[in-house]
Amino acid sequence: NQREPPNHTFQANQRCCSFDGDADRIVYFFKDSSLVFHLLDGDKIAVLIAEFIMELLQAADLQLDVGVVQTAYANGAATNVLVERNIPIACTSTGVKHLHHKAKDFEIGVYFEANGHGTVLYSDKATKLITDAKDAEAKVASPVLGPASQLYHYMLISNQAVGDSCADLCMVELALRKKQWSAEDWDRQCNFLPNRLLKVKVADRRVIQTTNAERQVTEPTTLQPAIDSLAAEYNQGRSFVRPSGTEDVVRVYAEADTQVSADQLAERVACAVF
Repeated sequence: NQREPPNHTFQANQRCCSFDGDADRIVYFFKDSSLVFHLLDGDKIAVLIAEFIMELLQAADLQLDVGVVQTAYANGAATNVLVERNIPIACTSTGVKHLHHKAKDFEIGVYFEANGHGTVLYSDKATKLITDAKDAEAKVASPVLGPASQLYHYMLISNQAVGDSCADLCMVELALRKKQWSAEDWDRQCNFLPNRLLKVKVADRRVIQTTNAERQVTEPTTLQPAIDSLAAEYNQGRSFVRPSGTEDVVRVYAEADTQVSADQLAERVACAVF
């Protein structure tokens, strides 16, 4: 459920962020001019940072392989925006250990779970190329930092070992400042599809087996066709199920063009699972 923190007074368009207890996750939020609450989660952070890095690379005339790693929980609208902007995407199983490993396949790998846990990884090749370009720029007298120098310092902000809320905050704030975007400007770049996450209690979660980064069910064989059929009934409908790794429940995710449709799809898929 997306809702504002209790006992917090908002001003319209005031950009706020929240860390979790051990400061390895971050999400942003704000209220628009009509005082409607908006959440900017890890999917939107990933899109913002990846796009900003691509812009700096282009300005510096550097050719590097940049990609974003997502899980099945990534909102379909975020995936569509990355595709539209020609930013490669890889999908992996849920869990930061899987995302971190997959991000190493790119020369610059950006990953954030929807909960805001993530970072940016730079390969040795990327680090050297960016550093050399920064050094070349330094030989030319200029009152401002060139794009390669900006990217070099942006690279230094990233904590490449683990999710780090403070480092991620600095990356987001710098990207927003350079783009001269407010929280509302940022939010408008990607209009998320309404979604619903449910869990179904089962006797044995191991009955359900998945493949394709947990996006498709292989066992029972009748379940995936049922999910596909239900999702096809809704505009922009998508749903998947995956067994919990810690308890005997099956998690059901659904999204569609309206909240009512997303809720209905999730409930119907949950019934199919049960």
